[in-house]
Amino acid sequence: MARKVIDEPSEEIVAAAKKDRAAKRGPFAGIILFLKQVVAELKKVVTPTRKELLSYTGVVLVFVVIMMALVWGLDQVFSWVVIFTFGTPAA
Repeated sequence: MARKVIDEPSEEIVAAAKKDRAAKRGPFAGIILFLKQVVAELKKVVTPTRKELLSYTGVVLVFVVIMMALVWGLDQVFSWVVIFTFGTPAA
């Protein structure tokens, strides 16, 4: 059984082709290409349903509360270590 050999261009050839294509394009063609790609990506965006939105919001709020508690706890520990090490400030 014969194997199919696919002739793929090397990375240098691909890079050279991209460079040539970019050189042929004017400055406005690059901007237009960018805008076309932005519109194509925006067409892929899916708006979440109300249920999903509420779920995502709840997850974010719970995560923020947990992180706030973690930072508050570390702040309490570090302040205790500083007071233990250096003592209370003289008034």
